[in-house]
Amino acid sequence: MELSIDLDATDLRILDQLQRDASLSNQDLAAAIHTSPATCLRRVKRLVDSGVIERRVAILSAQKLGAGLSAFAEVSLDKQGAEHIAAFEARAVAEPGVQQCHRVSSGPDLMLLLQLEDMAAYHALVQRLFTQDANVRNVKTFFSVHRAKFDPSIRLPITA
Repeated sequence: MELSIDLDATDLRILDQLQRDASLSNQDLAAAIHTSPATCLRRVKRLVDSGVIERRVAILSAQKLGAGLSAFAEVSLDKQGAEHIAAFEARAVAEPGVQQCHRVSSGPDLMLLLQLEDMAAYHALVQRLFTQDANVRNVKTFFSVHRAKFDPSIRLPITA
């Protein structure tokens, strides 16, 4: 694994703890990783400034907030030019119901992870994003019937 920043064992312990609970105070984080609060604060700032920590968020329950319809949409476009893919991608990422948007190889052009309230919200998104775009050739959507695992953490390298 190639890293864009040199990370030592203390950095990795910080990242591991923050992936588990980003709401920890600096004092609690420092205690958990066995370092001083000043060192911990300095290192977290460096990790943020370098882009290793992109942002800190709360992971919400889609079910409890009424957005329990999860779907994966494969999108194939007619025109494959960079400007055409970028134009569709920009529209997709602006859609609140699109949780993730990935360009993929060997198959469709893009994969979208959708998180919506219900089938009516899905239908409205289809009309806005897919049906009205003449460059969308094909959309194949798969609806999640059971989520066996959801873990947004990144596997960290093991240090000695």
